[in-house]
Amino acid sequence: MRVSALAGACYDGGMRMVVVGGVAAGMSAASRARRANPDAEIVVFERGAWVSYGACGLPYALAQDKPDWDVLVARTPQQLRGRGLHVQLEHEVTGVDARARTVTVRGPGGSRTEPYDELLIATGVSAVQPAWSVPGLAGVHTLRTMADAQALDASVRGARRVAIIGGGYIGLELAEALRARGLSVALLEAQEDVAGRALDPEVAAPVRAEVERGGVDVRTGVTVEGLGARAGRVTGVHTSAGFVRTDVVVVAVGVRANAELARAAGARLGRSGAVRVDVACRTAVPGVWAAGDVCEVRHRVSRRFVHVPLGLTANRMGRVAGVNMTGGAARFPGIVGTGIFKVFGLGVARTGLTLAEARAVGLDAVAVDSALADRPGYYPGHAPLHVRLVAERASGRLLGGQLVGQPDAVKRVDVLAATLHARGTVHDLEAYDLAYAPPFSTVWDALLVAAGRTARALGRPPPDDG
Repeated sequence: MRVSALAGACYDGGMRMVVVGGVAAGMSAASRARRANPDAEIVVFERGAWVSYGACGLPYALAQDKPDWDVLVARTPQQLRGRGLHVQLEHEVTGVDARARTVTVRGPGGSRTEPYDELLIATGVSAVQPAWSVPGLAGVHTLRTMADAQALDASVRGARRVAIIGGGYIGLELAEALRARGLSVALLEAQEDVAGRALDPEVAAPVRAEVERGGVDVRTGVTVEGLGARAGRVTGVHTSAGFVRTDVVVVAVGVRANAELARAAGARLGRSGAVRVDVACRTAVPGVWAAGDVCEVRHRVSRRFVHVPLGLTANRMGRVAGVNMTGGAARFPGIVGTGIFKVFGLGVARTGLTLAEARAVGLDAVAVDSALADRPGYYPGHAPLHVRLVAERASGRLLGGQLVGQPDAVKRVDVLAATLHARGTVHDLEAYDLAYAPPFSTVWDALLVAAGRTARALGRPPPDDG
């Protein structure tokens, strides 16, 4: 019989699950485990003050002069406790003894040891802190958690200028959000293009143009060398192209997996530094599972393990882990790297591999760009849609796709993602029976036209329609 400080009594040996992390993967796992086993004791330790919220919505909340943080919360701690989940906020798990099957938890009342039968590590990611960062300098922020967003909101009140360091998804979304609040925004990116790691240059160029049309001072190919400060507060950014004066700095140069706890428990880490799990979300340590942003996953196109933190991936892995921790047999199918974002009036989406990524993993790939229309020219609101398809030269297999256009138009990326999951070819895509009506598309949808052009570029005969 083991003692549980949480229960305040002896633990009688019934199934006891401990979940470390109470956001996407962690709460998905706990909720699914509760459905699968109504009698299990399920404890969730979250080191922050918020649980079960949509972190992807943080930039959009920050666009409001008075953000309503509660709208981002899917379930309150009280609601979760009402479902039989023991949610403990501001409790950080600092150690794991995998042999004894216990965790060390530090909370407001000090540290204690808690037993588990099955342990899920869903500790997510943290923002990368560059070497030039100055710990504790006022006015310098990252954006990963609800607490981060609230601190940034407080900092920009009364500010006039913001410098965002990093032109990825978060940096671009924040640029729009802070422009909406009337701030002067400078976007500093070391690469030659914004979103350069996610998009090929041909697709990134119109994204940059749209950001500049939105009033953002975009500076690419610049290296940050340090921060200026006075009286403990940031005053600007020293770059390879000169000094940029600012009142607030947001560092958005990437994330790293919070894998320290998993590594200490004996879990294997991949090359990216994230946790390596099998298709059941099981680590190499008996009784220890991992899910969400802290993990590497198998990419279904490249067949390699990658670290691509995305919301659906985290929630799906959490569900799989929750089922399996209670004796089920669910499998995580891997990803194709589908992402989508909006910046000002433009939607941008990608899936699979870019041309650069395909070549980097040794594939003989070809990319074909098509400038098309998302709707007939006579229908109000029609606009250009840029489609880039990446295919394998010899087989015609679709390897990836990128779209830039109106926000609703780029949701076509889901068709490409489905094709990638099925390992389909551009001929398969060209033969799809897609919906048509003038408010939504041309009679030959942009994807069908792009697929046909790509097939011809590969020198392959068209499919037999008869």
